[in-house]
Amino acid sequence: MEATDFKSDQYVRFCPGCGDHAICAALQKAMAQIGVPTHKTVVISGIGCSSRMPHYLATYGFNTIHGRGAAIATGVKTANPDLTVWQMTGDGDCLAIGGNHFIHSIRRNVDLNICLFNNRIYGLTKGQYSPTSPKGFVSKSSPFGTVERPFIPAELVFGARGTFFARTLDVDMPGTVNCLVEAQKHKGASVVECLVNCVIFNNGTHSWIADRETRADRTIVLEHGKPMIFGKERDKGLALDYTAGLIPRLMVVPADDKRVLVHDATTPDPTLHRMLALMGQPTEAGVQPEDLPVALGVIRNVAEETYDQAVNQQIRDVQQKSRVHSFDELVGTLEHWEI
Repeated sequence: MEATDFKSDQYVRFCPGCGDHAICAALQKAMAQIGVPTHKTVVISGIGCSSRMPHYLATYGFNTIHGRGAAIATGVKTANPDLTVWQMTGDGDCLAIGGNHFIHSIRRNVDLNICLFNNRIYGLTKGQYSPTSPKGFVSKSSPFGTVERPFIPAELVFGARGTFFARTLDVDMPGTVNCLVEAQKHKGASVVECLVNCVIFNNGTHSWIADRETRADRTIVLEHGKPMIFGKERDKGLALDYTAGLIPRLMVVPADDKRVLVHDATTPDPTLHRMLALMGQPTEAGVQPEDLPVALGVIRNVAEETYDQAVNQQIRDVQQKSRVHSFDELVGTLEHWEI
């Protein structure tokens, strides 16, 4: 299959230069690589710039109401487990009004592929701060700077006992395609945080790691089974520092240091995965961490029973044990009489 097979006939109405264009193109490439036919693929969204995505894909789709994409997607997947279900959502749609649905779809481990577009702003409603905007961020709804602490999406995923978390940049097409493909392969709730730029209301929000000149030194692309090495010269690695107190912390060491860690995305213990996912996450406007890189790629990928599998297996088990297998048989078990 080709990426063009998944392109709809609709004009793509993202702003010129918006990072959503890149994620849309990457998603089409990933769907073609995965090979699931369009008639077995469903794209569900809420409301927001990223939530326009169902219009631009030649699959089944549903543009739902604000924050309710996860609820609809859960229903679709549970009712028809054979479908591949994608959920398109943004930092506002997903983490504000839709936050409760988001964490419970992860807790239940519903087999959904969740693309969380994070531009740290409400773009569709013209520039209000969002749940991921850093503290002190100046916007139309916070002219003197927001006093709120932001959500870190990865922290919510791990707090809800998530089984899959990946992160990618809109400027990294190959990396984004790989994360989306791996998300679909995973059986369970797969969350891919897509760091995207909003050129109109929050231009450059990820530039400190997206810039081509500094990206290699400020990010690390994690690959399962490979050493955690990064840097423009591939001369830096990550290791655990056990001298920092009771709880070890990550530190940067030379790439040839024997303490450099090897990434294991499949270990059930989420401790190191969480530490990796939280590296370099800015929580205050204008304050960018310098010591640790931002982790990209697949950070966690653990196999667990899925909600849709469990629900449908439960139905089969109950049906097998029951003396009633149809509506007519059910009626026959009730008290009745003829007139």
